[in-house]
Amino acid sequence: MTSLTEAPRSFGAPVLAPLRAKSGWIIALGVIYVVAGIIALGSIVEATVVSVFIVGIMMLIAGVAEVIHAFQVKSWGKFLFWVVLGALYIVAGFSTFENPLLAAAILTLILGVALVASGIMRIVLAFSVKVGMPWIWVLVSGVITLLLGLIILAHWPVSSLYILGLFLGIDLVFAGAGWIGLGLGLRRRAAA
Repeated sequence: MTSLTEAPRSFGAPVLAPLRAKSGWIIALGVIYVVAGIIALGSIVEATVVSVFIVGIMMLIAGVAEVIHAFQVKSWGKFLFWVVLGALYIVAGFSTFENPLLAAAILTLILGVALVASGIMRIVLAFSVKVGMPWIWVLVSGVITLLLGLIILAHWPVSSLYILGLFLGIDLVFAGAGWIGLGLGLRRRAAA
């Protein structure tokens, strides 16, 4: 048992040693992510369709899991709830395969509304914690998120053709850059 006064265990050589040994694989993973992100950014509409299919697959998996879970529930009311919920997920998953552009439009609309709501909440939060806190970064983040949501909504439904693919491509590039940075950092620490 550890006490609250003990210092936390640092991430020194013993903890990072397994990662350092795999730094080449981590860098390779990062390169794959960056290449996939560049490909996605080069064909944004196709990347949007791929991201919709991924969401559809996740809905199908979640729906099947909900139905399986329903048979493990003992009471009739909860069983029916889980079956209906699972069936809705399955129907939504198949609907994304049947009409991916409609699904992209709906997902883009939801994304735009969520970004607007998140931006407004961050702006309100920034002004409510203004005294003694670094509130300006929360405010800037809220304004950027709000503007991004408004841009998406202003160009909807046309934006649904490219927004999801654009976000997927950007995410892959930044995730890849993060993995490459981690791998190179591990290599530098191993050399030092």
